[in-house]
Amino acid sequence: MPGFPASPAMARAMAEARAAAARGEVPVGAVVSGPDGTILAAAGNRTLELHDPTAHAEILAIRAAAAALDSERLTGCSLFVTLEPCAMCASAIAQARIATLVYGASDPKSGGVEQGARIFAQPQTHHVPQVIAGVGETEAAALLRDFFRARR
Repeated sequence: MPGFPASPAMARAMAEARAAAARGEVPVGAVVSGPDGTILAAAGNRTLELHDPTAHAEILAIRAAAAALDSERLTGCSLFVTLEPCAMCASAIAQARIATLVYGASDPKSGGVEQGARIFAQPQTHHVPQVIAGVGETEAAALLRDFFRARR
């Protein structure tokens, strides 16, 4: 999103995405920050390493933040992620009651927020966060594009 201020949380999410790429994982990073902006948790994808299809960066960061707060609800927290969350992650975001979702690149193939399933638009979704898309989009998209280009 042009004009959106640089965020330490999004910068950390990008660092987590680069670390995931270095491990051979799809380069996605996520950070949960508390209501005061303090980073509570950060993670990159670990589906291959953990042999766990649910080990997306968002899920890992949400789990760690919930443990840090000793609560299943992340009320008032923000999630910063380098790629539009998939339907699974969007559902977890709603379940965790995250206040704000900030993401970088859109995901026309597997996105679940503004593409595909559009989880937050479903009447069964009990909580809808504020969504801010396109923050760090150029860098996040380039990282993903370069990662997949190197594997073709």
